[in-house]
Amino acid sequence: MYSPNRDESGGFFSLIFARVYRLAALALGKRPRKRQAAGPCPTIVIHGGAGTIRKEKMTSAEEKELRAGLYLATERGYAVLRSGGTAADAVEAAVRAMEDNPLFNAGKGAVFNIKGVNQLEASFMDGKTGAAGAATLLTVVKNPITLARRVMESDKHVFLGGAGAEDYARERGLDIVHPAYFWTKHRWEQHERDFIRSDSASTSSTRVGSQGSDDIGDYSHLPMGTVGAVALDAAGNLATATSTGGMSNKWDGRIGDTPIIGAGTWADKHIAISGTGAGEYFIRQGTAQYIALRASLLGETPAVAGRMAMLEMKRIGGDGGVICVDTTGRLTMTFCSDGMYRGYCSAQTDHIPAI
Repeated sequence: MYSPNRDESGGFFSLIFARVYRLAALALGKRPRKRQAAGPCPTIVIHGGAGTIRKEKMTSAEEKELRAGLYLATERGYAVLRSGGTAADAVEAAVRAMEDNPLFNAGKGAVFNIKGVNQLEASFMDGKTGAAGAATLLTVVKNPITLARRVMESDKHVFLGGAGAEDYARERGLDIVHPAYFWTKHRWEQHERDFIRSDSASTSSTRVGSQGSDDIGDYSHLPMGTVGAVALDAAGNLATATSTGGMSNKWDGRIGDTPIIGAGTWADKHIAISGTGAGEYFIRQGTAQYIALRASLLGETPAVAGRMAMLEMKRIGGDGGVICVDTTGRLTMTFCSDGMYRGYCSAQTDHIPAI
């Protein structure tokens, strides 16, 4: 169900955590950040996926590692903003950090499709210019988010896919890897477990080469959704970046909401949005642009617009979450699923990772 305690500041419990963190910092002799008197407040918000999060199956070490991954991604993005960098550079840095982390379902940690292949996709949007770029059906591009940005900057096309997109990545000098780079033990075992469940449900024979279910680890508590970041820089500009490996055991060639501008990604001169969850529902709803239109036409805050989108998402049978930030620095991390891996940092707050 939708959790009403998530608001512009990231949630009631996150606020309590932040206050405790500040008190601890003061006790250690560290001075909290001063509130800026005027001008945009540089802010970054990230998500590492939403969906069924079974914290009871998560060891303390795994939770610590996930929080560290969220913290690192937030820090990579905020470091750009801290040094006066652009929102576009910040979201790319944050998402690349998650693409390089095998715990997240993007880049190195991407899930397998039904044929046992990692097919990745990503999108990028610059709110200042309205430019957008996306790429899908990637199997050898190490960081899809960087390719999406290069497509955006090409000023010719918005969306590339498959071999053509990979050829463009090579031409632009991006990192190309062997498909085996994306193989990870926990994602392969998720792939095998899903086949066993599918075979059991259809009473068909177990897939050749698959293990018995008792021999396969249960990694259902690890991030299965899209990763993304939204940011506001000191100049008041916004940007969004979103990347994913898609659904585990998806059909070969399936394209989700992540590379579809207006569904899983949006940024304009007023608000930036990145989504994660049941992609088919995000496509049907046009979730990211739905939120942007509510904010611009109805004057709703990111929290209200995001909440209304998630309530509607739940009504039509989907689930997931969104992160948003506007030009005033108001943000939200709203979801209608069991949980969402997320974090944020601004000139007025400390790093807040949450699950």
